[in-house]
Amino acid sequence: MLVLSRKKNESILIGDDIEIVVVEISEDKVKLGISAPKTMKIYRKELLQEIEAENKKSAATDKLDINK
Repeated sequence: MLVLSRKKNESILIGDDIEIVVVEISEDKVKLGISAPKTMKIYRKELLQEIEAENKKSAATDKLDINK
């Protein structure tokens, strides 16, 4: 994993078309601004994990219903 230090209003470029800017820094949070093509999917990791867990739970329930 690459670890970088950035100050407020500094940015990181990923490839040619993704820019991540440090918008605000507080005691326990960092707000980031992300500029990327609209075709690029960007998710917060914890939300994606929650959706995946719900999908697995739903798939398991569907299998139980089919076998009844």
